[in-house]
Amino acid sequence: MRRALEVAVTSPAAGPAEATAIDDIPVGAVLYGPDGTELAVGRNERELTGDPTAHAEVLALRRGAERAGRWRLDGCTLVVTLEPCTMCAGALVLARVSTVVFGAWEPKTGAAGSLWDVLRDRRLNHRPEVYGGVLEAETAAVLRAFFR
Repeated sequence: MRRALEVAVTSPAAGPAEATAIDDIPVGAVLYGPDGTELAVGRNERELTGDPTAHAEVLALRRGAERAGRWRLDGCTLVVTLEPCTMCAGALVLARVSTVVFGAWEPKTGAAGSLWDVLRDRRLNHRPEVYGGVLEAETAAVLRAFFR
């Protein structure tokens, strides 16, 4: 989670920097391979790219799949600083990610237990292990500081 926090506060346009009000919401994601090696990172880039799907998780999945040479990311773990939304949770299920670890809970849009629980929905063909609230105070503090 500390690596995901580092990614969250790194400006994709300018390199390492504090998150600023003109930047995207500071959410960071790290995708680890089955052997624990870092495959890819993602940080929200919606404002930077004008792409509504450029969430940290989706970018990490895209980059990780490209690096792995396959779309099925079974055995992989995604660590993200904020509870995934429905779009990201759906992408994690479709990519067959084995484990999802997240920091701050998101009661307004969270889809890993807060508002919905897409990741553990028994109607779906794949359900990753989910660990929420990891370093919750630290991850929430980054988001609170951004919105101040």
